[in-house]
Amino acid sequence: MEPIRIDFRDQISRNKWKSFFLMFVVFAVLVALVWVIGMAWGGVDIFIILIIAIIISISYLLISYYNSDKIAIASVGAKKASRENYKQYYQLVEGLTIASGLPMPGLYVMKSAQINAFASGRDPQHAVVCVTEGALAKLDKRELEGVLAHELGHVASYDMRYMTLVAVMVGMISIVSQIFLRSLFFRGGGNDKNNVVFLVIGIVLAILAPIVVWLVQMSISRKREFSADASAVKFTRYPTGLIGALKKIKADVVKPEKKVSKAVAPLFFANPFKGMGSTHPSIDKRIKNLERM
Repeated sequence: MEPIRIDFRDQISRNKWKSFFLMFVVFAVLVALVWVIGMAWGGVDIFIILIIAIIISISYLLISYYNSDKIAIASVGAKKASRENYKQYYQLVEGLTIASGLPMPGLYVMKSAQINAFASGRDPQHAVVCVTEGALAKLDKRELEGVLAHELGHVASYDMRYMTLVAVMVGMISIVSQIFLRSLFFRGGGNDKNNVVFLVIGIVLAILAPIVVWLVQMSISRKREFSADASAVKFTRYPTGLIGALKKIKADVVKPEKKVSKAVAPLFFANPFKGMGSTHPSIDKRIKNLERM
């Protein structure tokens, strides 16, 4: 039986809604955690806790967000790609920017034998795209175009901004949990049974909430990968190119590069740790989705 065909527009819309729902889950966990802690502390103004968490989280992430392109490029030691040496690279991206209506991003090349790529930047006007030497050498023109279209899909969807917002909320939950757990060492016990109940619930939430929202964050990241795949089909109208690139990545036996940190790994086209993380869906599942478009 032939599999049911799916429209790339439906795929993009479906994954966006799933991402919004998961983001709502993170927000709901944050509200529940702050409320329970407030009750455990005897009705203390819970917004004070939230404000402290917001200030610390945003201060930490704001610099990273506004310099995300520079930080990502510097962290992998990528170099600016010259038009003279990388004519096809420039031609493919220029063609895709016309198809997508995006401004031309800065183009970089990373020294690595792996087939990989990533995009970064707070918005399309400050975006950069980086590919590995392995991708340029091992992929044919259509496959490379599919990979580049996928990266521009991330740029078009403002994924860096979106994932930064999620990271802020996840960071807030982690900070609130740490503030609460550490405060237990400096607070005396109380006789109010209601406070004791909320205290126990607060301790459980403070321990489990960061784990739960981290899993949700990884799930959101995977949904954004599916959306970027669908956007690549939208820009190229040719899913076969991206499918071919994914098959080559699956067959690639090059060992992961040591200089790729886990902090940068979610940006990449394919997980550079080959299964050590879960920010990316499985290649087989991505191929299966693309074959139905």
